[in-house]
Amino acid sequence: MSFQRHSEECHTDRPGTRRGLLRALASAAGLGLALTAATACSGAGGAPATAGSAGGNATAAASPSPSLSDVAAENAKPGTTAWNIPAGAVGPQNAIQGYTDQASVTPGQSFKLFVSTTAPAFTATAYRIGYYRGTNGRQIWQSSSTPGKLQTAQSITPSTHTVECEWSPSLTVSTASWPPGDYLIKLVASNGHGQRYVPLTVRSTDTAGKIVLVAGITTWQAYNAWGGYSLYHGLTGSGDRARAVSFDRPYLDPDEEAGDGLFFPFDQGLVTFAEEHDLPVAYATDLELETDPALFAHAAAIVTDGHDEYYSAAMRQTLTAARGAGTNLAFLGANAIFRHVRWGSTRVGADRLIICYKDAASDPMFSTDKTQTTQDWRDGPDPRPENVLTGAYYQCNPVDAPYVVYDPANWIFAGTGVSKGTRFPGLVGPEYDRVVDIPTTPHPIEVLSHSPLTCDGHSGYQESAYYTTSSGAGVFDAGTMRWVCALGNRCASHLNEAGRAFVRTATLNLLTAYAQGPAGKIHAAHDNTAADGVPHSGGPGID
Repeated sequence: MSFQRHSEECHTDRPGTRRGLLRALASAAGLGLALTAATACSGAGGAPATAGSAGGNATAAASPSPSLSDVAAENAKPGTTAWNIPAGAVGPQNAIQGYTDQASVTPGQSFKLFVSTTAPAFTATAYRIGYYRGTNGRQIWQSSSTPGKLQTAQSITPSTHTVECEWSPSLTVSTASWPPGDYLIKLVASNGHGQRYVPLTVRSTDTAGKIVLVAGITTWQAYNAWGGYSLYHGLTGSGDRARAVSFDRPYLDPDEEAGDGLFFPFDQGLVTFAEEHDLPVAYATDLELETDPALFAHAAAIVTDGHDEYYSAAMRQTLTAARGAGTNLAFLGANAIFRHVRWGSTRVGADRLIICYKDAASDPMFSTDKTQTTQDWRDGPDPRPENVLTGAYYQCNPVDAPYVVYDPANWIFAGTGVSKGTRFPGLVGPEYDRVVDIPTTPHPIEVLSHSPLTCDGHSGYQESAYYTTSSGAGVFDAGTMRWVCALGNRCASHLNEAGRAFVRTATLNLLTAYAQGPAGKIHAAHDNTAADGVPHSGGPGID
C-alpha cells in the first residue's frame, strides 16, 4: 500500500480486503459547536554528543490534576509554524533521516537519536504538536550544529525479512521540562539538501480523569517500508513481505518520505482538535497498552487514532479491563484491532519488534501456543473478532461514499442539525466498518449511520456505532477512516465543509461527555439493530 500526503492510493494485499488507505494530511481546524469555518495551518561520526533541553488514586470521573500537560496553559504559550517541512525540502532519502531508541519516553527521560546524513552537519529541533492558536506547534528544544555522517550499517533477518539499522547514536537528548504530548523532531541538513521528521511521544504519567489520546505506532511500523520491507510488501511484492518489523529504522513509505510514520493522516487532526477545545487530554502510544496497563486504570477515556489496526493480546486485555472499570473507549477510524501481533526484542532493546505472520499455520507459535499466533483476530485457530471491543466489524477497502445519518436523535449528534437520511459526501472511506449480527456483537448497541455503498464489486454499507456496558463505559466506533481526517482541514478533495463541521461537533459532544466519566450512566445505549431499514441478518461479510 502506498500513501500520498494529499491523495489516496490502493494496493492488493488480499483480494477484497486490503486495497488502499487514506494518506490525507490532517491538521487542526477551528470549529466549536457553532459550526464555524476552519482555520488552516500553514508553515512556512564520533562519540555521541549530549544535548540538553530548552524552551519550556482517583476514579474514572476524577478531575485531572495540574501538570505540565495542562492543555489551556500549554496552548497559551507562543506557537510556531516552523515545524512544517515545505513540500520541496525533503530531499533524497539518504540526505538526512533518523530514528530514536525509544518510541515514547516519560518527561525528563533521555533518549538516543540516530541520524544519517550526507551533509557535514545537521540540527535537530523538537516541536510539540498541539493547537497553539492555530500554529499547531511549539518549539521545545533545539540542538547545536552536530557533525553528520552517512550511516549504512543494517541487517536483514532472512527468515522474516526484518530490517534493522545498526547505526551509532548521534545525540543523547534529555526531555527535562518537555510537557507530555506528541512530538516531531525536525532534522535539517546543513547543506540545505534535506529535512525529515522523527516522531516521538512524551507520554503522560498520570491519566486519572483524562482522555488518553493513543497513537497507533504498531500500525505506523506495519506500513513502514524502510529498507525495502514492510508487513505488506517486500522487494518483489507481497510474497516476500516481512513477518516482523523493527523500530530500529527510520520511517519511509514510497510516496511520503517526510519520516512522520502515519502521524499526519491519523493523529495530528485529533491532537490539535482536542487541544483547541481545552479537553483534559493525556498522551500515550499503543505500546503502553502492552507494557504499562496500569497507566490507563483510572482514565476517563481511551481514544485510538484513525487507523489502529495491529494489536497484541495484552493490548486488547488492557482495553477490555479499562472498559470493565468504566473507562470510555473511542475508535475514531475503522479497521481497528484487526491484526494479531506479538512484541519482540531487537539489539536496541525490548519491545522494538512487531511480529505478524498474517497466517496462523506459518507462525512458529502454531505448534506451541495457538492463542498467540499472528493472523487476523477474527480467524482461527482461536477466533476473537474485533467487534467484541469496537462494536463494529471491519468490511472492505477501498471505498468513497456518502455518510448517511440513521439515528439523528442520538446525543452524539446534538447540535449538528441533521435528520434521518442526511448525507455527507465522501465521509466514508477508504476503509469502513459496520454492525453485524453475530454473537460477539455487544448489546445494547445503537447504529448511528447507515451508509449504502459498493466495495470491490459488492453492495454493502458503513455504520457508526455506540454501545454501553454494565460498568457504565460508553464505546464509540466511527466506522470510517475519514472521521479523523475531517477533524482537520485537508480532506477538501473528499469532504465538504458541512461534513467536516458535522464530524467536529459530534466529536466534541463525544469527548466532552467522555471527560465527565462513564458515559453510559448518563447516555445509555438503546438497541436499534432490529429496527426496520437496518438489515443486520447478512452476517459478517459484505452483502
